[in-house]
Amino acid sequence: MNPTTTRSEPAPPGAPANPVRRVAAASLIGTTIEFYDFYVYATAAVLVFGPLFFPSENETAQTLASLATFAIAFVARPIGSIVFGHFGDRIGRKTTLVAALLVMGISTVLIGVLPTHASAGNLAPALLCLLRFGQGFGLGGEWGGAALLATENAPPNRRALYGMFPQLGAPLGFIIANTLFIVLATTMSDEAFTSWGWRVPFLLSAVLVLLGLWIRLSLAETPVFAKALAEKRQVRVPVAETFRTSWKILVLGAFSVMLTYTLFYLTTTWSLAYGTSPALGYERQDFLLMLCVAVLFMAAATPLSGVLSDRFGRRPVLATAMLGGAAVGLLTGPLLGSGSTALVMVWLCAGLFFMGLVFGPIGAYLPELFPTNVRYTGASLAFNAGSILGASLAPYTAVRLAAAHGVGWVGAYLAGTAVVSLIALSLLRETRTADID
Repeated sequence: MNPTTTRSEPAPPGAPANPVRRVAAASLIGTTIEFYDFYVYATAAVLVFGPLFFPSENETAQTLASLATFAIAFVARPIGSIVFGHFGDRIGRKTTLVAALLVMGISTVLIGVLPTHASAGNLAPALLCLLRFGQGFGLGGEWGGAALLATENAPPNRRALYGMFPQLGAPLGFIIANTLFIVLATTMSDEAFTSWGWRVPFLLSAVLVLLGLWIRLSLAETPVFAKALAEKRQVRVPVAETFRTSWKILVLGAFSVMLTYTLFYLTTTWSLAYGTSPALGYERQDFLLMLCVAVLFMAAATPLSGVLSDRFGRRPVLATAMLGGAAVGLLTGPLLGSGSTALVMVWLCAGLFFMGLVFGPIGAYLPELFPTNVRYTGASLAFNAGSILGASLAPYTAVRLAAAHGVGWVGAYLAGTAVVSLIALSLLRETRTADID
């Protein structure tokens, strides 16, 4: 990126901020696309990538190898946070957001045209890993920019409500991805789906990316960053400044969002693998439909958490959600392990409800912890470092724990991450009334 050619032009002094609807659409559409892309990969990793890219006589080994590639993106995300955060804190939020969206979108579309192991040998899984890295790299810059786009355009007393919009993209992207997989699973044979049907969701990502670009290119720079730009408050190396001035906040912020990732990927990715395994024996499309219903609870809890955290503060809402997440973990064996459809649905709905409750305030809370000149870098790094702690190996670890000790141990693992996040949260300050200028 060349700052002389890609600098976002700030709005003129006294110009109105971006309209609320445009801010909501731009922050929501981007993360909807990103989480659609990300969850399309997660679903395909569970359903088809094992035999297509990692053939083995052992079905569990295939699943584990496929889920190991899932972790690659989480390693890439902090790297993307540093790179995109550098430009986001130096030249502008808007330009950087467009670049991040393009990187992940292109990576996702290319996965849809990859050769499989049967035709390309070991080159196929190598290319899959490379493109998976590209997905994570792009998402590393996407979330922080979308959160800043929302919160830096918000009135002081409504930052959590505005910051909820990018968070709402997660359940929407999930629903779109899962609905598409359900349609494919019910309209084609298993052979056709394994042969070429799995490619369709990846290729359709191109349409969504174009829509996201069209919306985001219509925005002006955020008023908060435009003011910092006019006052020349940028720093030369934002990541170095972040570690120099805010390293404790960065570490605690990462651990505070650890539960967010563990809860989401255990209740979605791992539960899909477990639910469609011989242990529970659900048909793929049936369990995907159950997940689509359950994620509506996350979609409802996310805006609710924004309203509540603007009224009562970020920390009380987050602490309540973390305690709820711990309870869901402790009930994993009795509910999910029961095999009863009603009890499995209770576990899925409860898990995703508390996921929405813990996820919603983060869109405002993490950005509010950092000063404007390193906010993109700091918030992005904390959020995506949390992904390594909470999600990179969560599905893989859960498969191993369930196979060796039963689902109750998976629940204990989930409850443990909730306790860690709660401790980190207790060491951070409340930011509801903080000045982010």
